[in-house]
Amino acid sequence: MSIESKVLKEAPVKSKVKGNNFSWSQLPAWARQTTLLVVILLLWQITFKVMDINPLLLSSPSEIGKVFWQNWINGTLLSVTVATMKILLLGMFIGIVVAAILTTLATWTQIGNDLLTLLTAVLNPIPAIGVLPLAIIWFGLTPTSLVFVLANAITWPIAINVSMGFRTVSPTILMVGRNLGLRGWRLVKDVYMPAALPHMISGLKTGWAFGWRTIIAAELVFGVAGSGGGLGFFISQARFFLKIPDMFAGLVTISLIGILFDVLFNQIEKKTVIRWGMKAQGK
Repeated sequence: MSIESKVLKEAPVKSKVKGNNFSWSQLPAWARQTTLLVVILLLWQITFKVMDINPLLLSSPSEIGKVFWQNWINGTLLSVTVATMKILLLGMFIGIVVAAILTTLATWTQIGNDLLTLLTAVLNPIPAIGVLPLAIIWFGLTPTSLVFVLANAITWPIAINVSMGFRTVSPTILMVGRNLGLRGWRLVKDVYMPAALPHMISGLKTGWAFGWRTIIAAELVFGVAGSGGGLGFFISQARFFLKIPDMFAGLVTISLIGILFDVLFNQIEKKTVIRWGMKAQGK
């Protein structure tokens, strides 16, 4: 038998063996991440038992899960989560509207562009939580203070991303839109906004992240999300009474809501910019 024939005969066998090899990367992303999470929780539980850690310093995953479930069943975590989400969504709405107005004006006129550049340079570097003492002086210990701080935190990331998206719109697309007679708001609505959609979604994700961290930090320090307090206030109260499992239950709730919104934004991307070929899909 010739060498060429021998190679051809063995090649299919080798490829078949190679195809049966397990590869971690072949698993779906959710399966890989879930497996890692389970391993981490198991190691945490075992370490807690073996090292006999003081329960006033750290709780076991099983105890945290038990308290988490109890607080959701009795409505405690539900009520504080609703209080926080109401303030956050209102702040996001105001921030989105302000960012839309500023970026639209920046697209129309040079004065608007200069105004957006100036405000972004001055206000964006200021930590959102740093504005809260001033908001409390203006509005008192009320939800209005948090709404003001959230709107400030959310406006600038969205405005920066949308403005970048507008500036990177293809000149050819703009030329076609103008040749069709589009001007002013119609040009923004029918040309700029669809072309800048990837940047707009990215801005919303960034604005949501900024707002979510801001409201939790504000509630932890000031507890001004409402008459009953929000998630941050719940964690702060648990710390005051040394209810460590309750603290972790609040943190788990924060993480789960963050994951939920991340999945929501990813689905929006898949249904729009990825489906339309405006962005490559990641693994």
